[in-house]
Amino acid sequence: MTSSLLDRSYYPCLRDSVYLNQASLGLIGQPAVAAMHSFLENVARHGNLYMSDSEEINYGHALRGVAGRLFHNDPARIAILAGASELLGQFPLLFRLKPNATILTVSSDFPAITRPWVRQSYFEKIRVRFVDDLPNRDLTDAIIDAIDETTGVIAVSSVQYSTGTLVDVRRLVRSAQKVGAFLIVDATQAAGAMLVDASTLAADAVVTSGYKWLGGHGGVALAAVSESLLKQHPILPGWMGASDPFDFDAKSVSFASDARRFTQSTMSYVSITGLTVSIEQLLSLGENRIEEHARQLATLLVDGAREYGWEPFHDVHAVAASPHIISLAHSRQSARETVEKLRDQRIICSARGGRIRVSLAPYNDAGDVMKLLQALAGFHSA
Repeated sequence: MTSSLLDRSYYPCLRDSVYLNQASLGLIGQPAVAAMHSFLENVARHGNLYMSDSEEINYGHALRGVAGRLFHNDPARIAILAGASELLGQFPLLFRLKPNATILTVSSDFPAITRPWVRQSYFEKIRVRFVDDLPNRDLTDAIIDAIDETTGVIAVSSVQYSTGTLVDVRRLVRSAQKVGAFLIVDATQAAGAMLVDASTLAADAVVTSGYKWLGGHGGVALAAVSESLLKQHPILPGWMGASDPFDFDAKSVSFASDARRFTQSTMSYVSITGLTVSIEQLLSLGENRIEEHARQLATLLVDGAREYGWEPFHDVHAVAASPHIISLAHSRQSARETVEKLRDQRIICSARGGRIRVSLAPYNDAGDVMKLLQALAGFHSA
C-alpha cells in the first residue's frame, strides 16, 4: 500500500476529509503555516521595527534560492511575482512579432495564458490559433504539426489543468527554434509535482503560481526567465523593479540587472515566507520520489475507477499522461453531480471539462484513493 510522503498531521483537514484537489486551492502544510504565523507575529505586525528598507529589498533572497533549485536555474533569473498573470499579461507587448504572426496555444488551456494574446489580437495584426487537447492524439505532436513560418509565439501549460495532459516542452523548443518563435511555458500544474528543469527547457519564460502544487498561500508566484528576456524592459515598470528601489527616483526608469526587474511592488511577504518553507520541504522529498508516489496512486485509482465505468483521459502509463492529475469521465454519470456527492462525503476533488479531476499530492495515500473508489462504487450500485 502506498503511504503518504509527508506527515499527514501537518494537514489537519485530513483527519476527517479526503483532499484530492491540490490542483485547485492547495493545502498548506504546518511548517509553512508556522513560518507565516511567526513572520506575522514577530515581524509584519511591527511595521519597520524589525524590517529595514534594505531587509525588505532582500526579503525574497531565500525564496529565489530555493526557486533556483526547484527550476534547476540561476537564482538571478528567478522573478518573484504577486501572481503568474502579472508576467503572463505582459508578454504580448514584450515580444516584437512580425506582422500577421500566429500565436499557438491550446483551446482548453488555463485562460491566464491565452487571454492576453486573444486580447492583443483585437488591436494588432496577429492571429491566435488554438490546438485541441484530444485523448486519442498526442498534444505535443498536435502543437508541432501546427507550427509554420508564421508562428511567432507558442504559449502553453506544460501540464494541462483540466486533463493532466503532459506536453513535451523540449520537443517544442526544437520546433520553435526552427522558425524563430518565442516559447512561454506555464508550469503551475507541474512545479512541485514533477521535475521542471528550466535550465534545459530553453523557454523564454517558465512561470508558476505558488498556491497549488508548491504548497504556498496566494499572493506570490515565480518565473524563470531567459537571458534574452532579462534584456527586455518590463511593460509594467513597478517601483520595486528598480536597480535601487529605495532611491525613490521619480524622474527616470532604471531596472535591476537580474530578474528582480519584473517584481512590481510591495507584496505579500507572509506568502513569500510560507512558500520558501514549502518548497524546501518538497525539495527534501525529491522530485523523482514525488512523481513515482503519484504514479503509484494513479495506477490504483485508474484500475479501480474503471470497474465503475469511469475512464481516464489518458492511460496512466501513456507518454502524455502526467502522474498527478487524473481526469475521469463516465458515459452516463455527470462529473459535476458526482463531485457534489463526493463533497457531501467530505471527499474533495473538482469537475473540469466535464470530467472529475483528481489531484494526487505527496500527502495523499492509498487510503484516500480507496475511499474515493468506495464512494464511486456506491454511486454505481445506486
